Amino acid sequence: MKYRRFGRTELQMPVFSCGGMRYQHSWKDVSPGEIPQENQRNLEAVIRRSLDLGINHIETARGYGTSEVQLGRILPQVPRDELIVQTKVVPTANPGEFRETFHQSLANLKLDYVDLLGIHGLNTPQLLEETLRPGGCLEEAQRLQEEGKVRYIGFSTHGATELIERAIASDQFDYVNLHWYYINQANWSAIEAARHHDMGIFIISPSNKGGLLYQPSPRLVELCQPLSPLVFNNLFCLSHPQVHTLSLGAARPADFDEHLKTLPLLERADEILPPILERLETAAIARLGEDWYSSWFKGLPEYHQTPGEVNIPVILWLRNLAIAYDMIDYGKMRYNLLGNGGHWFPGKPAKEVNQRSLLQVLRDSPHAQIIPDLLQETHQLLGGRDVQRLSQQ
Repeated sequence: MKYRRFGRTELQMPVFSCGGMRYQHSWKDVSPGEIPQENQRNLEAVIRRSLDLGINHIETARGYGTSEVQLGRILPQVPRDELIVQTKVVPTANPGEFRETFHQSLANLKLDYVDLLGIHGLNTPQLLEETLRPGGCLEEAQRLQEEGKVRYIGFSTHGATELIERAIASDQFDYVNLHWYYINQANWSAIEAARHHDMGIFIISPSNKGGLLYQPSPRLVELCQPLSPLVFNNLFCLSHPQVHTLSLGAARPADFDEHLKTLPLLERADEILPPILERLETAAIARLGEDWYSSWFKGLPEYHQTPGEVNIPVILWLRNLAIAYDMIDYGKMRYNLLGNGGHWFPGKPAKEVNQRSLLQVLRDSPHAQIIPDLLQETHQLLGGRDVQRLSQQ
């Protein structure tokens, strides 16, 4: 395993982390007796495999259902100084509730402290305000830190880049969990800002939200040769030293195997990546057209500025991936979450598009005249049964 300094925490963080949202029994809390022994054995096998590989950062959240309780059956068996444990708690208007929820997490994990406590889901200005205000959740987290129950405080986010940068600029956090990978590099400026503040940088879900890379389209497989899409994306992310660790949502012990192929390639990333990157760009331009490829994102309104809250930037992005790389399954998964994802994946799909009203909000786009038709085309291509977030299932 390779390790990187996790910003000002000074923790030696493995470049892969063991994320805790795919191996648990349930996304809802259930009584311990309802957890099947087979599922618990699998979870414990995942953790043992992770630790055997040197992946000693175990990451979970109070919102991950039975994950914490199940981890609490194995983590206390491991020497505490060999673990880096992170859990996450959503911010609330009442900081007392935040403290109570954290104590539940600690009791579930059967640990005396966690190394990393993430304020979970700083996705909106209101949640950021509730966290940072005097007497808010951040102060409560800092009290927990003073009590020795938390070593370092960070935040996780699915929010807009501008909001992430505002949170970073507060200089109140030791690390950040955020999305950034090959198919979505919008948060690079936030990563640079976090580096400037010497924060640890943890990439959320690079294999799932990063493109369903464990079940890639044949076209993506071809374009990423000689690497698998999963290894390519890992190498792309880790070739940037600003990135410290990638979350691997292992559901079973064998899920680590393909990721491990990345490690011996890290020293040769500058040699291996350029031909693949050029091939991916050339393929996208061939199908999308150079003008669209280089300017589709310009002048697009945010979802809250659009009639019906249609999330135009996300819909066009998913269309691009579907057309350029045949990423239809990924596009359907994400598109059909629109309208059901709350502030974790905001905005609505393009079920009904009023061309006249859209033209007004698209006035700054060089493609204003064609975008309404493209939105309808995308709905036909990707629309279908509504999808819920995993935590709602």
